[in-house]
Amino acid sequence: QVQLVESGGGLVQAGGSLRLSCAASGRTFNVYAMGWFRQAPGKEREFVAAVSWSGGSTYYADSVKGRFTISRDNAKVTVYLQMNSLKPEDTAVYYCAARATNEIVTTTRYDYWGQGTQVTVSS
Repeated sequence: QVQLVESGGGLVQAGGSLRLSCAASGRTFNVYAMGWFRQAPGKEREFVAAVSWSGGSTYYADSVKGRFTISRDNAKVTVYLQMNSLKPEDTAVYYCAARATNEIVTTTRYDYWGQGTQVTVSS
């Protein structure tokens, strides 16, 4: 199995920045594409960003494009989400996810999920 543990969430004012991290452990040879999703209260979980195994391919939701950057460090089996120019509508629980294939998808068809980390942006 693969375990994913997120960290870095918190409370920040609008316009501020946060950096989320997600460390994978266990059978990490099964980890290829990785991504971030978020879920606000009363809403469905939505795609935020994803990155291929090499880091050479990235994909972003339109709502975060130009503000968020996804990256990964395969030596540490860790994926990051740098979030700048945060807005109150970015408030959500952010989840890390990983796939056992290198295909980037924007749906929730991921094989492994973390427990989530809360991000709250105050106005």
